[in-house]
Amino acid sequence: MKDKVYVGMSADLVHPGHLNIIKEASKYGDVIIGLLTDKAIASYKRLPHLEYAQRKEIIENIKGVSQVVPQETLDYRPNLEKIRPRYVVHGDDWREGVQRETRQNVIDCLKSWGGELIEVPYTAGISSTKLNKAINEIGTTPDIRLKRLRRLIASKKIVRIIEAHNGLTGLIVENIRVDVDGDVREFDGMWASSLTDSTAKGKPDIEVLDITTRVSNINDLNEVTTKPIIFDGDTGGKTEHFTFTVRTLERLGVSAVIIEDKVGLKQNSLFGTDVEQTQESIEGFCEKIKAGKRAQVTDDFMIIARIESLILQAGMEDALTRAKAYIEAGADGIMIHSKEKTPDEILEFCRHFQVFPRRVPLVVVPSTFDNIYEEELAEVGVNVVIYANQLLRSAYPAMLDTAKRILTHKRAFECRENLMSIKEILTLIPTRQ
Repeated sequence: MKDKVYVGMSADLVHPGHLNIIKEASKYGDVIIGLLTDKAIASYKRLPHLEYAQRKEIIENIKGVSQVVPQETLDYRPNLEKIRPRYVVHGDDWREGVQRETRQNVIDCLKSWGGELIEVPYTAGISSTKLNKAINEIGTTPDIRLKRLRRLIASKKIVRIIEAHNGLTGLIVENIRVDVDGDVREFDGMWASSLTDSTAKGKPDIEVLDITTRVSNINDLNEVTTKPIIFDGDTGGKTEHFTFTVRTLERLGVSAVIIEDKVGLKQNSLFGTDVEQTQESIEGFCEKIKAGKRAQVTDDFMIIARIESLILQAGMEDALTRAKAYIEAGADGIMIHSKEKTPDEILEFCRHFQVFPRRVPLVVVPSTFDNIYEEELAEVGVNVVIYANQLLRSAYPAMLDTAKRILTHKRAFECRENLMSIKEILTLIPTRQ
């Protein structure tokens, strides 16, 4: 009987390095691939391009592989303790960085039954980072982009979204990453906000931009990004019109639309009761949700219901009643909104929501209560956090300051410290072949 050889692998982009690992592992016995699930991979880096089932089918058909089993966590130990392999084979590129601790845990675990870690030298000339960059430069398809939000929600503790109101801000969302003590963080997708779309065009946030104008921004984002887009649908308009909006967004590859339960002339929710705002009846809004769900073509598109009860001081009970009704009507998610400066009422809603017999993904937009951490939201069951307007709100003061300095000094020299260089702006967006 051959020895068991365990190889942990994400195998999103299979390259010669993976094949070399499998070839070397097969010299020691029957190769069992512990294929990391989407959730396991997303716990330490980006969501894989291919879904688990697709990756499994590829790996199963590689010569030398005896079996493929899911590895549910970055930690190898649960699978190792179950399988008790004689050997674990891995590339030697995990001795530093985020997987360093994982490696040590594997060594310690194997010791308990006399197992051995075999490390294969890194295959020269292969870079997963470069391969991923090349794929992003190629772009994506509406179908792939559309499905991505549901995959993210299923795989990550909390999905991080930020607004993008033009192609340039889309590029920021697509490319910005920060490394905090080995934890590489990025935004998971974009929020196409009616507020920032309107403001960028110098228009008030009262649904003055029609869907065709709003879609032009979606097209700009699609040109330069691959991440999922959530569309701010305001009230959704008339039910008969909303069905066409759903089909338009779905066709473009937008992952979700969020509509709020208000009627009449749209006023920004953060005005609260300072301006007249009327909440839609539960029955009327449920019909709009049902009509939207009937109109969509795929099962991947999401219609998320935004509850305005706390904004309009209708009370917590009204918000919870509406949440239950909207879920029953077919809503794929619930967004609970607040204009308070503390997150207390949002947290209270979340605690009630957690005990619902039937739940859907929960979305929160911390615009006024921006002192709460993502981890705190995740702890009470929030699945998606949207930073709804921060990029535009930070851009305007910077531009205003620059304009004032030029007027004050009658030259541009004094604003140099706040500006990109001419070379940087010329090379910011590379010319594609």
